[in-house]
Amino acid sequence: MLRHYPFTMALTLFIWIVCLIPIPETPLSGVSFIDKWTHFALFGLLTLLVWLETLGHRLRATRKQMALWGVLMPWLMGGLVEIVQATCTHGVRNGDVFDFLADGVGVAIGAAIGILLARYFSTRNRD
Repeated sequence: MLRHYPFTMALTLFIWIVCLIPIPETPLSGVSFIDKWTHFALFGLLTLLVWLETLGHRLRATRKQMALWGVLMPWLMGGLVEIVQATCTHGVRNGDVFDFLADGVGVAIGAAIGILLARYFSTRNRD
């Protein structure tokens, strides 16, 4: 798995670290909904990386496999992150259903881009 998905695995580790450590105040702290935008971007990128690395290694994956690994698993990880934040960080971080929804929107956008790229490359390879 690590051989075929190194960037996906690295980003997954990064997401877990960032979501579990205390976040200091930054100049971006004043941006409205910055935490939601961050969740949207991180999980959108995670999902897109799954698709890109699958395409890049020319791995054969069925629609069901891509639905599971390229859509459902990143979103479930977002839910698990929120549960862990709510229960294991001793109040340093808190779980938020809206973060989970932002994760889902990011996953949907990342998957949509991945699907478009998969279709593009599949029709391009047929010609």
